[in-house]
Amino acid sequence: MGERRIMRGRLRRPGREGSAVEDEVIEIEPGALSGLFAAPKWMRDLGFSAWLMVGVAAALIGTIWLLSLTQTIVMPVLTAAIIASVASPVVDRLQDHRIPRAAGAVLVFLAILVVSAGVALLVLVGIASQADVLSERLTQGVGEIETLLEDLGTRAQTAADAGAHASSTVSAGFEALTQGVVGGIDKLASLAVFLSFTALSLFFMLKDAPAIGGFIARHLGVPVPVGRSILGRIAGSLRGYFVGVTIVAAWSAAIVGLGALLLDVPLAGTIAIVTFVGGYIPYLGAWTAGIFAVLIALGGQGPETALALALIVLLANGILQQLVQPVAYGAALGLHPLAVLIVTIGGGCLFGTVGLVLAAPLLSAAVRIAKDISAADGRESPTGTADS
Repeated sequence: MGERRIMRGRLRRPGREGSAVEDEVIEIEPGALSGLFAAPKWMRDLGFSAWLMVGVAAALIGTIWLLSLTQTIVMPVLTAAIIASVASPVVDRLQDHRIPRAAGAVLVFLAILVVSAGVALLVLVGIASQADVLSERLTQGVGEIETLLEDLGTRAQTAADAGAHASSTVSAGFEALTQGVVGGIDKLASLAVFLSFTALSLFFMLKDAPAIGGFIARHLGVPVPVGRSILGRIAGSLRGYFVGVTIVAAWSAAIVGLGALLLDVPLAGTIAIVTFVGGYIPYLGAWTAGIFAVLIALGGQGPETALALALIVLLANGILQQLVQPVAYGAALGLHPLAVLIVTIGGGCLFGTVGLVLAAPLLSAAVRIAKDISAADGRESPTGTADS
Protein backbone atom coordinates (compact mmCIF):
# COMPACT_ATOMS: atom_id res chain seq x y z
CA MET A 1 0.00 0.00 0.00
CA GLY A 2 1.17 3.53 -0.78
CA GLU A 3 2.02 5.98 1.90
CA ARG A 4 -0.98 7.99 3.08
CA ARG A 5 -0.63 11.70 2.48
CA ILE A 6 -1.25 13.86 5.54
CA MET A 7 -1.11 17.63 6.00
CA ARG A 8 0.48 18.66 9.31
CA GLY A 9 0.23 21.99 11.05
CA ARG A 10 1.41 23.38 14.38
CA LEU A 11 -0.91 25.28 16.69
CA ARG A 12 0.55 27.32 19.50
CA ARG A 13 -1.49 28.07 22.58
CA PRO A 14 -0.46 30.40 25.43
CA GLY A 15 0.26 28.59 28.64
CA ARG A 16 -1.93 28.85 31.69
CA GLU A 17 -0.88 31.13 34.57
CA GLY A 18 2.58 32.00 33.22
CA SER A 19 3.51 28.48 32.09
CA ALA A 20 5.41 27.91 28.86
CA VAL A 21 3.81 28.10 25.44
CA GLU A 22 2.21 24.82 24.42
CA ASP A 23 2.67 23.49 20.86
CA GLU A 24 0.06 21.18 19.35
CA VAL A 25 0.49 19.33 16.07
CA ILE A 26 -2.62 19.04 13.88
CA GLU A 27 -2.83 16.40 11.14
CA ILE A 28 -5.46 16.77 8.33
CA GLU A 29 -6.05 14.41 5.42
CA PRO A 30 -6.50 16.29 2.09
CA GLY A 31 -9.72 14.41 1.36
CA ALA A 32 -11.30 15.92 4.45
CA LEU A 33 -11.17 19.35 2.78
CA SER A 34 -12.89 18.27 -0.45
CA GLY A 35 -16.35 19.34 0.70
CA LEU A 36 -15.29 22.47 2.56
CA PHE A 37 -16.46 24.89 -0.12
CA ALA A 38 -19.01 22.58 -1.80
CA ALA A 39 -22.49 23.95 -2.33
CA PRO A 40 -25.32 22.32 -0.39
CA LYS A 41 -27.14 19.48 -2.13
CA TRP A 42 -30.37 21.43 -2.43
CA MET A 43 -28.51 24.26 -4.19
CA ARG A 44 -26.84 21.85 -6.62
CA ASP A 45 -30.21 20.27 -7.40
CA LEU A 46 -31.76 23.70 -7.91
CA GLY A 47 -28.97 24.78 -10.24
CA PHE A 48 -29.21 21.56 -12.24
CA SER A 49 -32.99 21.99 -12.57
CA ALA A 50 -32.53 25.62 -13.62
CA TRP A 51 -30.14 24.60 -16.41
CA LEU A 52 -32.61 21.95 -17.53
CA MET A 53 -35.32 24.61 -17.73
CA VAL A 54 -32.98 26.85 -19.73
CA GLY A 55 -32.34 23.99 -22.14
CA VAL A 56 -36.04 23.25 -22.53
CA ALA A 57 -36.77 26.95 -23.13
CA ALA A 58 -33.99 27.17 -25.71
CA ALA A 59 -35.29 24.06 -27.48
CA LEU A 60 -38.82 25.49 -27.47
CA ILE A 61 -37.67 28.83 -28.87
CA GLY A 62 -35.63 27.06 -31.53
CA THR A 63 -38.61 24.90 -32.49
CA ILE A 64 -40.89 27.92 -32.80
CA TRP A 65 -38.28 29.73 -34.89
CA LEU A 66 -37.79 26.71 -37.16
CA LEU A 67 -41.53 26.25 -37.60
CA SER A 68 -41.92 29.93 -38.48
CA LEU A 69 -39.28 29.56 -41.20
CA THR A 70 -40.95 26.46 -42.65
CA GLN A 71 -44.59 27.44 -42.13
CA THR A 72 -45.25 27.28 -45.88
CA ILE A 73 -45.19 23.49 -45.64
CA VAL A 74 -45.69 22.99 -41.90
CA MET A 75 -49.11 24.67 -41.73
CA PRO A 76 -50.65 22.65 -44.62
CA VAL A 77 -49.26 19.39 -43.24
CA LEU A 78 -50.46 20.22 -39.72
CA THR A 79 -53.91 21.17 -41.02
CA ALA A 80 -54.09 17.96 -43.04
CA ALA A 81 -52.99 15.91 -40.01
CA ILE A 82 -55.77 17.39 -37.88
CA ILE A 83 -58.41 16.68 -40.53
CA ALA A 84 -57.03 13.20 -41.19
CA SER A 85 -57.08 12.30 -37.50
CA VAL A 86 -60.78 13.11 -37.43
CA ALA A 87 -61.70 11.51 -40.78
CA SER A 88 -59.50 8.39 -40.77
CA PRO A 89 -62.01 6.27 -38.81
CA VAL A 90 -64.49 6.78 -41.65
CA VAL A 91 -61.95 5.35 -44.12
CA ASP A 92 -61.30 2.47 -41.72
CA ARG A 93 -65.02 1.78 -41.54
CA LEU A 94 -65.30 1.74 -45.34
CA GLN A 95 -62.35 -0.65 -45.51
CA ASP A 96 -64.10 -2.95 -43.05
CA HIS A 97 -67.00 -3.05 -45.55
CA ARG A 98 -64.64 -4.38 -48.25
CA ILE A 99 -64.08 -1.05 -49.95
CA PRO A 100 -60.40 -0.68 -50.93
CA ARG A 101 -58.64 1.85 -48.76
CA ALA A 102 -57.60 3.96 -51.75
CA ALA A 103 -61.21 4.16 -52.96
CA GLY A 104 -62.46 4.95 -49.46
CA ALA A 105 -59.83 7.66 -49.10
CA VAL A 106 -60.99 9.21 -52.39
CA LEU A 107 -64.63 9.18 -51.27
CA VAL A 108 -63.87 10.74 -47.88
CA PHE A 109 -61.49 13.24 -49.47
CA LEU A 110 -64.15 14.40 -51.95
CA ALA A 111 -66.73 14.64 -49.16
CA ILE A 112 -64.36 16.83 -47.13
CA LEU A 113 -63.78 19.08 -50.14
CA VAL A 114 -67.51 19.50 -50.75
CA VAL A 115 -68.29 20.25 -47.09
CA SER A 116 -65.35 22.67 -46.76
CA ALA A 117 -66.28 24.51 -49.94
CA GLY A 118 -69.91 24.76 -48.83
CA VAL A 119 -69.04 26.14 -45.40
CA ALA A 120 -66.51 28.60 -46.81
CA LEU A 121 -68.97 29.76 -49.45
CA LEU A 122 -71.71 30.16 -46.87
CA VAL A 123 -69.54 32.19 -44.52
CA LEU A 124 -67.71 34.33 -47.06
CA VAL A 125 -70.67 35.08 -49.30
CA GLY A 126 -73.03 35.54 -46.37
CA ILE A 127 -70.76 38.12 -44.74
CA ALA A 128 -69.22 39.76 -47.79
CA SER A 129 -72.56 40.25 -49.56
CA GLN A 130 -73.83 42.22 -46.56
CA ALA A 131 -70.62 44.11 -45.84
CA ASP A 132 -72.18 47.54 -46.40
CA VAL A 133 -75.17 46.74 -44.18
CA LEU A 134 -72.94 45.29 -41.46
CA SER A 135 -70.69 48.34 -41.49
CA GLU A 136 -73.69 50.65 -41.21
CA ARG A 137 -75.18 48.64 -38.31
CA LEU A 138 -71.90 48.61 -36.42
CA THR A 139 -71.49 52.36 -36.92
CA GLN A 140 -75.00 52.90 -35.58
CA GLY A 141 -74.10 50.78 -32.58
CA VAL A 142 -71.12 52.99 -31.83
CA GLY A 143 -73.37 56.05 -32.06
CA GLU A 144 -75.78 54.48 -29.57
CA ILE A 145 -72.89 53.89 -27.16
CA GLU A 146 -71.91 57.55 -27.38
CA THR A 147 -75.51 58.65 -26.72
CA LEU A 148 -75.80 56.34 -23.71
CA LEU A 149 -72.58 57.74 -22.25
CA GLU A 150 -73.93 61.28 -22.57
CA ASP A 151 -77.25 60.25 -20.96
CA LEU A 152 -75.33 58.79 -18.03
CA GLY A 153 -73.76 62.20 -17.36
CA THR A 154 -70.46 61.78 -19.20
CA ARG A 155 -69.14 64.95 -20.78
CA ALA A 156 -69.86 65.31 -24.46
CA GLN A 157 -66.17 65.49 -25.41
CA THR A 158 -65.36 62.40 -23.36
CA ALA A 159 -68.28 60.54 -24.89
CA ALA A 160 -67.20 61.65 -28.34
CA ASP A 161 -63.66 60.46 -27.71
CA ALA A 162 -64.95 57.10 -26.47
CA GLY A 163 -67.20 56.84 -29.51
CA ALA A 164 -64.34 57.66 -31.85
CA HIS A 165 -62.13 55.06 -30.18
CA ALA A 166 -64.88 52.45 -30.36
CA SER A 167 -65.57 53.36 -33.96
CA SER A 168 -61.93 52.91 -34.96
CA THR A 169 -61.75 49.63 -33.05
CA VAL A 170 -64.96 48.35 -34.63
CA SER A 171 -63.82 49.42 -38.07
CA ALA A 172 -60.53 47.61 -37.63
CA GLY A 173 -62.28 44.50 -36.32
CA PHE A 174 -64.87 44.59 -39.07
CA GLU A 175 -62.18 45.01 -41.69
CA ALA A 176 -60.40 41.96 -40.26
CA LEU A 177 -63.67 40.06 -40.26
CA THR A 178 -64.66 40.86 -43.83
CA GLN A 179 -61.81 42.25 -45.87
CA GLY A 180 -59.25 40.28 -43.86
CA VAL A 181 -60.86 37.05 -45.01
CA VAL A 182 -62.09 38.04 -48.43
CA GLY A 183 -59.18 40.36 -49.19
CA GLY A 184 -56.78 37.55 -48.38
CA ILE A 185 -58.00 35.82 -51.51
CA ASP A 186 -56.10 38.48 -53.47
CA LYS A 187 -52.97 36.59 -52.51
CA LEU A 188 -53.97 33.73 -54.75
CA ALA A 189 -50.46 32.36 -55.02
CA SER A 190 -49.99 31.69 -51.30
CA LEU A 191 -53.57 30.51 -50.94
CA ALA A 192 -53.17 28.10 -53.85
CA VAL A 193 -49.95 26.73 -52.37
CA PHE A 194 -51.58 26.26 -48.97
CA LEU A 195 -54.68 24.54 -50.37
CA SER A 196 -52.72 22.33 -52.76
CA PHE A 197 -50.25 21.20 -50.08
CA THR A 198 -53.11 20.62 -47.64
CA ALA A 199 -55.16 18.62 -50.16
CA LEU A 200 -52.19 16.52 -51.26
CA SER A 201 -51.08 15.82 -47.68
CA LEU A 202 -54.63 15.02 -46.60
CA PHE A 203 -55.19 12.49 -49.37
CA PHE A 204 -52.01 10.57 -48.63
CA MET A 205 -52.65 10.69 -44.88
CA LEU A 206 -56.12 9.22 -45.41
CA LYS A 207 -54.86 6.60 -47.84
CA ASP A 208 -51.69 5.56 -45.99
CA ALA A 209 -52.67 6.24 -42.39
CA PRO A 210 -51.70 2.75 -41.11
CA ALA A 211 -48.28 2.89 -42.80
CA ILE A 212 -47.59 6.45 -41.63
CA GLY A 213 -48.70 5.62 -38.10
CA GLY A 214 -46.50 2.54 -38.01
CA PHE A 215 -43.49 4.51 -39.24
CA ILE A 216 -43.96 7.20 -36.60
CA ALA A 217 -44.49 4.61 -33.85
CA ARG A 218 -41.23 2.87 -34.77
CA HIS A 219 -39.27 6.13 -34.62
CA LEU A 220 -40.60 7.71 -31.42
CA GLY A 221 -37.78 6.26 -29.37
CA VAL A 222 -40.13 4.06 -27.32
CA PRO A 223 -41.34 0.47 -27.76
CA VAL A 224 -43.64 0.14 -30.76
CA PRO A 225 -46.75 -0.78 -28.69
CA VAL A 226 -46.18 2.31 -26.54
CA GLY A 227 -45.72 4.43 -29.67
CA ARG A 228 -48.98 3.13 -31.12
CA SER A 229 -50.73 3.88 -27.84
CA ILE A 230 -49.36 7.46 -27.88
CA LEU A 231 -50.54 8.05 -31.45
CA GLY A 232 -53.92 6.54 -30.64
CA ARG A 233 -54.37 8.81 -27.64
CA ILE A 234 -53.45 11.91 -29.66
CA ALA A 235 -55.78 11.01 -32.52
CA GLY A 236 -58.58 10.12 -30.12
CA SER A 237 -58.23 13.41 -28.25
CA LEU A 238 -58.28 15.40 -31.50
CA ARG A 239 -61.35 13.56 -32.79
CA GLY A 240 -63.26 13.94 -29.56
CA TYR A 241 -62.24 17.57 -29.21
CA PHE A 242 -63.40 18.65 -32.66
CA VAL A 243 -66.62 16.70 -32.40
CA GLY A 244 -67.22 18.43 -29.07
CA VAL A 245 -66.32 21.84 -30.52
CA THR A 246 -68.78 21.33 -33.37
CA ILE A 247 -71.57 20.39 -30.97
CA VAL A 248 -70.92 23.34 -28.67
CA ALA A 249 -70.55 25.79 -31.60
CA ALA A 250 -73.79 24.58 -33.18
CA TRP A 251 -75.57 24.85 -29.82
CA SER A 252 -74.39 28.41 -29.22
CA ALA A 253 -75.13 29.46 -32.80
CA ALA A 254 -78.66 28.05 -32.59
CA ILE A 255 -79.41 29.86 -29.32
CA VAL A 256 -77.92 33.21 -30.35
CA GLY A 257 -79.35 33.03 -33.89
CA LEU A 258 -82.83 32.11 -32.64
CA GLY A 259 -82.69 34.85 -30.02
CA ALA A 260 -81.68 37.42 -32.64
CA LEU A 261 -84.53 36.22 -34.88
CA LEU A 262 -87.12 36.46 -32.11
CA LEU A 263 -85.88 39.93 -31.13
CA ASP A 264 -86.10 40.97 -34.80
CA VAL A 265 -82.40 41.86 -34.86
CA PRO A 266 -81.13 42.53 -38.39
CA LEU A 267 -78.86 39.95 -40.03
CA ALA A 268 -79.82 37.12 -37.66
CA GLY A 269 -78.49 34.55 -40.12
CA THR A 270 -75.12 36.28 -40.33
CA ILE A 271 -74.97 36.45 -36.53
CA ALA A 272 -75.60 32.70 -36.31
CA ILE A 273 -72.88 31.97 -38.91
CA VAL A 274 -70.31 34.17 -37.17
CA THR A 275 -71.17 32.58 -33.81
CA PHE A 276 -70.76 29.07 -35.22
CA VAL A 277 -67.41 29.80 -36.89
CA GLY A 278 -66.15 31.68 -33.82
CA GLY A 279 -66.91 28.63 -31.70
CA TYR A 280 -63.93 26.85 -33.20
CA ILE A 281 -61.60 29.30 -31.46
CA PRO A 282 -61.94 28.28 -27.79
CA TYR A 283 -63.35 30.91 -25.43
CA LEU A 284 -62.16 33.96 -27.36
CA GLY A 285 -64.07 33.25 -30.56
CA ALA A 286 -67.49 32.81 -28.96
CA TRP A 287 -67.27 36.01 -26.90
CA THR A 288 -65.93 38.01 -29.85
CA ALA A 289 -68.85 36.81 -31.95
CA GLY A 290 -71.19 37.75 -29.08
CA ILE A 291 -69.86 41.32 -29.01
CA PHE A 292 -70.35 41.48 -32.76
CA ALA A 293 -74.00 40.40 -32.38
CA VAL A 294 -74.72 42.84 -29.56
CA LEU A 295 -73.31 45.78 -31.56
CA ILE A 296 -75.54 44.93 -34.51
CA ALA A 297 -78.57 44.74 -32.19
CA LEU A 298 -77.61 48.06 -30.62
CA GLY A 299 -77.42 49.79 -33.98
CA GLY A 300 -80.54 48.17 -35.40
CA GLN A 301 -83.00 48.00 -32.51
CA GLY A 302 -81.62 50.15 -29.69
CA PRO A 303 -80.22 49.56 -26.21
CA GLU A 304 -83.16 47.49 -24.88
CA THR A 305 -82.87 44.89 -27.63
CA ALA A 306 -79.08 44.94 -27.37
CA LEU A 307 -79.31 44.27 -23.62
CA ALA A 308 -81.72 41.39 -24.23
CA LEU A 309 -79.42 39.87 -26.85
CA ALA A 310 -76.43 40.37 -24.53
CA LEU A 311 -78.24 38.30 -21.89
CA ILE A 312 -78.92 35.59 -24.49
CA VAL A 313 -75.24 35.57 -25.50
CA LEU A 314 -74.25 35.38 -21.85
CA LEU A 315 -76.58 32.44 -21.30
CA ALA A 316 -75.50 30.70 -24.51
CA ASN A 317 -71.80 30.99 -23.68
CA GLY A 318 -72.27 30.44 -19.96
CA ILE A 319 -75.01 28.58 -18.15
CA LEU A 320 -76.63 26.88 -21.16
CA GLN A 321 -73.26 25.92 -22.61
CA GLN A 322 -72.40 24.13 -19.38
CA LEU A 323 -75.25 21.73 -20.15
CA VAL A 324 -73.55 20.66 -23.36
CA GLN A 325 -69.85 20.94 -22.58
CA PRO A 326 -69.69 18.03 -20.11
CA VAL A 327 -71.27 15.79 -22.74
CA ALA A 328 -69.23 17.22 -25.61
CA TYR A 329 -65.86 17.51 -23.88
CA GLY A 330 -66.07 15.24 -20.86
CA ALA A 331 -65.30 11.93 -22.55
CA ALA A 332 -62.92 13.54 -25.03
CA LEU A 333 -60.68 15.67 -22.81
CA GLY A 334 -61.25 14.85 -19.17
CA LEU A 335 -59.79 18.21 -18.13
CA HIS A 336 -61.03 20.87 -15.74
CA PRO A 337 -62.42 23.95 -17.58
CA LEU A 338 -59.87 26.19 -15.84
CA ALA A 339 -57.02 24.00 -17.10
CA VAL A 340 -58.46 24.18 -20.61
CA LEU A 341 -58.64 27.98 -20.38
CA ILE A 342 -55.08 28.38 -19.09
CA VAL A 343 -53.47 26.03 -21.58
CA THR A 344 -55.52 27.50 -24.44
CA ILE A 345 -54.38 31.05 -23.70
CA GLY A 346 -50.79 29.88 -23.21
CA GLY A 347 -50.83 27.94 -26.47
CA GLY A 348 -52.25 30.94 -28.28
CA CYS A 349 -49.51 33.21 -26.92
CA LEU A 350 -46.81 30.82 -28.11
CA PHE A 351 -48.19 29.44 -31.36
CA GLY A 352 -51.07 31.72 -32.37
CA THR A 353 -54.29 30.22 -33.73
CA VAL A 354 -52.71 26.77 -34.00
CA GLY A 355 -51.89 26.88 -30.30
CA LEU A 356 -55.41 28.02 -29.44
CA VAL A 357 -56.90 25.06 -31.29
CA LEU A 358 -54.46 22.30 -30.39
CA ALA A 359 -53.42 23.14 -26.83
CA ALA A 360 -56.39 21.51 -25.06
CA PRO A 361 -56.50 18.21 -27.01
CA LEU A 362 -52.73 17.77 -26.84
CA LEU A 363 -52.74 18.39 -23.08
CA SER A 364 -55.54 15.85 -22.72
CA ALA A 365 -53.56 13.33 -24.77
CA ALA A 366 -50.43 13.96 -22.66
CA VAL A 367 -52.38 13.40 -19.42
CA ARG A 368 -53.85 10.15 -20.70
CA ILE A 369 -50.51 8.92 -22.06
CA ALA A 370 -48.93 9.57 -18.65
CA LYS A 371 -51.71 7.57 -17.00
CA ASP A 372 -51.22 4.72 -19.46
CA ILE A 373 -47.47 4.61 -18.77
CA SER A 374 -48.03 4.73 -15.00
CA ALA A 375 -50.57 1.92 -15.24
CA ALA A 376 -48.16 -0.16 -17.36
CA ASP A 377 -45.36 0.39 -14.80
CA GLY A 378 -47.69 -0.64 -12.01
CA ARG A 379 -48.46 -3.92 -13.74
CA GLU A 380 -44.76 -4.83 -13.89
CA SER A 381 -42.69 -6.24 -11.05
CA PRO A 382 -39.40 -4.64 -9.94
CA THR A 383 -37.53 -7.28 -11.96
CA GLY A 384 -39.33 -6.18 -15.15
CA THR A 385 -41.58 -9.24 -15.46
CA ALA A 386 -45.34 -9.04 -15.48
CA ASP A 387 -47.11 -9.50 -12.16
CA SER A 388 -48.95 -12.73 -11.77
